[in-house]
Amino acid sequence: MNESRNGVLSAVAAFFLWGILPIFWKSLSFIPPASIIAHRTLWSLLLLLPVLAGRRQLGELFRSLAPRRGGGWHLLSGTLLAGNWLLYVWATLNGRIIESALGYYLNPFLNMLAGALFFGERQNRLQLTAVAVAIAGVACQLPAVKGIPWVALVLALSFSLYAVVRKKAPLGALAGLGAETLMLAPVGLVWLLWQESQGAVIFGGSVPRAALILCTGLATATPLLCFGHAARTISLTTLGILQFLAPTLQFLIGWKFYGEAMSPLRLASFSLIWAAVAIYAANALRRPPETQKAA
Repeated sequence: MNESRNGVLSAVAAFFLWGILPIFWKSLSFIPPASIIAHRTLWSLLLLLPVLAGRRQLGELFRSLAPRRGGGWHLLSGTLLAGNWLLYVWATLNGRIIESALGYYLNPFLNMLAGALFFGERQNRLQLTAVAVAIAGVACQLPAVKGIPWVALVLALSFSLYAVVRKKAPLGALAGLGAETLMLAPVGLVWLLWQESQGAVIFGGSVPRAALILCTGLATATPLLCFGHAARTISLTTLGILQFLAPTLQFLIGWKFYGEAMSPLRLASFSLIWAAVAIYAANALRRPPETQKAA
């Protein structure tokens, strides 16, 4: 039970941080999205390596990179993560925070589907009612996008697949994130060097901007470590419901902070989705403690 409770707290921390990160990414609009992702990768790795060394996990990390020891899983999870990062940062910098929030509203339902397909998780009637209400809420947002919401769909699919792969990967949260960033780091370094050769100022051209860039490692590693721990200790169904926190904060930030277009349909969607969360929470409180353990 202690492990399950810690998993829930880790998930809440991860999704809260992800919910407010659009404000941080907006502050980095002086460099292109791909450069932001390259910096995120490199500074996250430099932050993680001393921690892994202090915990004597560096050997475990390097051994795990061999194909027979699960290196393929971490390469796949790192690739999914980088793609998700890139699209999300691009959407944030281009005034599509609310559409990104739609993607992360969709993601928990894909997590539930993945839990059923890959891990044998099941939902009861009250949970299915919550899912139906939430789907209705998401459906209310679709007409407001005026076309296929491709940003939302790709974000939802990529992050759901990332959760599945992380659950199957052999390493824990810290070493697993280290493996992912280690595999992505050469690509990020090559990109930044190429940008510099083209005349770009890769550190922003001032001390305050450079400080913001250095903080990308902390902003990246902290919620991902929390998420990685949660994904390995609680069910994907529980993870999916808790994930509504992040898009709700993103939704409010896009609307209230940055004045992105709002409509009655989007407001109706917001109400329906939180009604679904309330239904699921009521169901969780009435269940015996042992049924709430991770699958």
